[in-house]
Amino acid sequence: MSEQNIRILYIDDEEHNLHSFKATFRRQYDITTTVSVTEAEQLMEKEFFNIVLADQRMPIMTGVQFFEKIRNQYPDVIRILITGHTDISAAIDAINKGEVFRFIDKPWDYKYVENAITHAYDIYKTREDLKQRNLELQKANEELDKFVYSASHDLRAPLMSILGIVNLALMEDDISSQNEYLDLIRQSVKKLDTFVINIIDYYKNARGVPVITEINFDELVTEVLATIQYLPEFGNLKITTDIQQDTIFLSDVMKLRIIFNNLINNAIKFQDNTKPEPFVYLSVRCNTEQAVITIEDNGTGIKEEDKDKIFKMFYRAGAVKSGSGIGLYIVQEAISKLGGQINTTSVLGKGSIFEIIIPSVKK
Repeated sequence: MSEQNIRILYIDDEEHNLHSFKATFRRQYDITTTVSVTEAEQLMEKEFFNIVLADQRMPIMTGVQFFEKIRNQYPDVIRILITGHTDISAAIDAINKGEVFRFIDKPWDYKYVENAITHAYDIYKTREDLKQRNLELQKANEELDKFVYSASHDLRAPLMSILGIVNLALMEDDISSQNEYLDLIRQSVKKLDTFVINIIDYYKNARGVPVITEINFDELVTEVLATIQYLPEFGNLKITTDIQQDTIFLSDVMKLRIIFNNLINNAIKFQDNTKPEPFVYLSVRCNTEQAVITIEDNGTGIKEEDKDKIFKMFYRAGAVKSGSGIGLYIVQEAISKLGGQINTTSVLGKGSIFEIIIPSVKK
């Protein structure tokens, strides 16, 4: 945030002080002034301020009393008291009751006021950063608890299945029966491998350092399709691509690869085999500002009650074709880290459309 975006509210019953302050600092800060504490409260209800300055001697209530009143309702606002006299008791009250950050004596010195506002905003910004980090830490801890529980279950399930099938196969003499068991083992191993790959993607997306490079969407999509077109689930699915890019686009190729890979795999997994021509249509419209990616299919679609849940970690929307439950969660996290957004449209039995908007990283 630049200095001009630092929002200051100044309350003083002497209008000439307000005019003088605004005239002096109007080029540096976004300043709102008022002679009334009542109007000040109304302004704070409607607008957002980083710093509030209040004169100590005012008719309805003192600056300390005003700060004490707003302290709990607006705890993040940095408070600065302006006083024209030396009053030890007022200073003590200001610290104990109003939690005032700093005092400014009248007549105030330009550099002192400027430094006070700069330091006040530094404190404000540090608190906001700390609050955001605490929220992220809380989210990470909650996700870690859920991740460990679900991952341990999903890792052991196919292993136990493989062990059981192996024991059954050892009891069989018939070759055809043993081949059936081998096929079941193959399915369990593939499920386990998919889950491990998703865990690796999750780690890369959460911990990986972003590497910004020029993105060639045609090459990226071709690379992703080359890794999945020979999967048994691919079947007779028809994938059509329409990529229009005639400008340089900067982003994190690893995160984009995760997005394309998971969404295309999702479309393959939830294709409707009863339809004669299952398809996936992928389009990219790219300019210097952003890339709009659309992935459309005529698959099984998403139930209405599942639409708000499909991006949650370990949520499985399909009972039969459910996978690891973290693919779409990883997609949303990757898009969020790229500063983008995703919109989903789906009709059960008809198909789904995922639209992703990713901004280009500025040099």
